[in-house]
Amino acid sequence: MSDSLSGCTEQRSGVTEAEVEALVRGICFKTGPPRTLGVELEWHVHELRDPRLPATPARLEAAYAALRNLPLASPLTIEPGGQLELSSAPAASLMECVGSVSADLIAVRATLRELDLGISGFGHEPWNPPTRYLQEPRYEAMEVYLDRFGPEGRAMMCSSASVQVCIDAGYEEPGPLGHTRRWWLSHQLGAVLVGAFAHSPLALGKVTGWRSTRQSLWAAMDPGRTLAPALDGDPRGAWARLVLDAPVMCVRADEGPWGVPGGMTFREWTRSDTPPSRADLDYHLTTLFPPVRPRGHLELRMIDAQPGEDGWIVPLAVTAALFEDPDAAEIAYRTVKPLAERAGSLLPPRNALWDAAARTGLADPELREAAAVCFAAAAEALPRLGASAEVREAVAAYTDRYVARGRCPADDVLDLFHGKDLPA
Repeated sequence: MSDSLSGCTEQRSGVTEAEVEALVRGICFKTGPPRTLGVELEWHVHELRDPRLPATPARLEAAYAALRNLPLASPLTIEPGGQLELSSAPAASLMECVGSVSADLIAVRATLRELDLGISGFGHEPWNPPTRYLQEPRYEAMEVYLDRFGPEGRAMMCSSASVQVCIDAGYEEPGPLGHTRRWWLSHQLGAVLVGAFAHSPLALGKVTGWRSTRQSLWAAMDPGRTLAPALDGDPRGAWARLVLDAPVMCVRADEGPWGVPGGMTFREWTRSDTPPSRADLDYHLTTLFPPVRPRGHLELRMIDAQPGEDGWIVPLAVTAALFEDPDAAEIAYRTVKPLAERAGSLLPPRNALWDAAARTGLADPELREAAAVCFAAAAEALPRLGASAEVREAVAAYTDRYVARGRCPADDVLDLFHGKDLPA
């Protein structure tokens, strides 16, 4: 790969360091009354007759061609390893989001069944090595860049899948629904969500020692683009500094392979003789993978993909309740505040709290206790958010099966793997 800084010809005029900071500050937190909710779901695609058999590239190509013809409400995209992703449109309520995505998934599964294919929700593909499906310059450059830090990057690209919950940034003013509180809470509550919904204890057919192998990969990758920014000050300023100080992953080119610079930060690029364009900045933002990514709204990225056709609904409902209902948000804040002290000065996902969540799930006593309080608060809030009886029952069943027992879906996978009976 070339280290040249000559990028694409579009929008060639460069941006200065000060302009980058101002632009990022202006777009990362769009404040106001929280009104919308969204979810992004990633799935592994496999042969229907045996989920351990991944679909071949030719089979994937045929499947995605068929799926693109469906009149879906949720945009459909493909991840580097061939994972399928559905991203909901912003919804005005929890039930609107659930209804829209559920309808899309019914259509997607029916189309895939006609091709003898299925989808499964694991945070990390349990059986097969990471294999890149998309042969595009972006992912070729990303692979080269991430390989410098170890094998975790390839596994993240090609073998991971998640449930990403998107919430509005919140009010400009302080309070339970203010953007500063919601930004802080999303990171501290994030460890509880990692532990409660961990669902990736296997890789290459072996036990990894983590309940969330997916989260362990994120913690081991390039810290310049996977760590959270400082959480003890102005969120806008902290995020702008992270954007500027993050290494440039790749420099786009109109033809041929993209450049992969060696250790150059975006701040250094703005100070060079060939500064980046606004389009380069927009692209750089898409290469940052912190636990919570501010995109005007907040994108919570720490939850593993979930088992079952409707397993994704529970983390969506619980997270929505703990952020959208003022009473539940206040309870969640008070519950996770002591956990933040345990995390210390190290940032997510590389502190002791997040490590414990990924490694042991809710077997950790403090995380189990915090999850029990937060799930109870969410259950109280769901009727106020207009959640249906089915959604409330799903959350209650999940609480009884996992949270109350200090378990997570990864424990079910491990029981099956070791030939044990699953709990009733």
